[in-house]
Amino acid sequence: MTAPDLRIGVLGFGLRGSLAETAHRPGSGARVSVVADPDPAMRARAAERLDGVKTVENHGKVLTDPDVDAVVILTPDHTHAELACEALRAGKPVFVEKPLDIGIDRCDEILRTAYETGTRLYVGHNMRHMPVVRLMRDLITRGEIGQVKTVWVRHFVGYGGDWYFKDWHAERQYTNGLLLQKGAHDIDVLHWLAGGYTRQAQAFGDLMVYGDSPHRRAPGEPKAADWYTEDGHWPPAEQRALNPVIDVEDVSLVNLRLDNGVLAAYQQCHFTPDYWRNYTVVGDAGRLENFGDGPGGHVKVWNTRRSGYRADADAVYPVPDAQDDGGHGGADPLLMDEFVRFVREGGRTDTSPVAARMAVAAGVRATESLRDGGTPREIPPLDPELIAYFARGQTPAVGG
Repeated sequence: MTAPDLRIGVLGFGLRGSLAETAHRPGSGARVSVVADPDPAMRARAAERLDGVKTVENHGKVLTDPDVDAVVILTPDHTHAELACEALRAGKPVFVEKPLDIGIDRCDEILRTAYETGTRLYVGHNMRHMPVVRLMRDLITRGEIGQVKTVWVRHFVGYGGDWYFKDWHAERQYTNGLLLQKGAHDIDVLHWLAGGYTRQAQAFGDLMVYGDSPHRRAPGEPKAADWYTEDGHWPPAEQRALNPVIDVEDVSLVNLRLDNGVLAAYQQCHFTPDYWRNYTVVGDAGRLENFGDGPGGHVKVWNTRRSGYRADADAVYPVPDAQDDGGHGGADPLLMDEFVRFVREGGRTDTSPVAARMAVAAGVRATESLRDGGTPREIPPLDPELIAYFARGQTPAVGG
């Protein structure tokens, strides 16, 4: 007998409202029953795109709604801890969009609340489901390059001016910084590929381009209807209607030392003409690198001999096509499938609340470093009791 749809309550229907659309599959396992958003335009959009959904202004009404089995939090980053903890205490399994929050202590509060209430917690690090990331991890796991020793990541954020400098993302009080808000994805993937978590971070960064732009919208003025285009707003000086306040960096360079000895580097730039991620992973018996991060891209492996530069790698693996044409290269549908399964059945997941916390911790400490002349920062440890709890798939210890 087919189980009834999981009834999902969604908090926030802004830029990541597409995740709610992905989750809404009436008759196929899950449906969004209610969306809360203080913006009437967002409520209208949700009502238009999600058949049969109820909309409310107050987030609290979702947590007490008897027609809600689980909660998906898609609100701005700085609100995550408060809303997640409230939902967990209400006994509603929770999906929190990445980053988990913008502060290390706030992330720890979410994990502690999940542990104390026994309510299931899931974090939306969808890149763990991206085909290019899965391919690279599979190659590493089966020993194609030996033991990982160093990882270098470059993130070319070609649409950064559109996505991150025209609304609340541009303000430290809401994001802390883009090394955290945007970089949490890549730091989590870097950790996953390297098999460890950051122990020490050091960074430099600057607001090089968008800070000097005079083309700001007035305080209180909504974003322009054409705030994002794929073929316009180039070069960066052509951007218009930027956020009135811009105090986050638009370029950052980070060095990381992981707890397993791996050394890593992450670079992020928001004014490049192209948009993609490049990962280089070097082991003690080879190297891999991706060229393109979606369908049509390849991961190349050099592992049979030394040489000068050669484009003809020892092995070339095409990035698989996504099983679904949803967001992030087909990762979003897989992410929501895993969340629904986790709510119903429990068990381990490919995403990890502990890893999400560690990605935030690395981003926070790196941001502190770059704002203090590049001084190294140590990552505070997480309570071993919480690490063990989430490693068990969020089940109590035997005899506990």
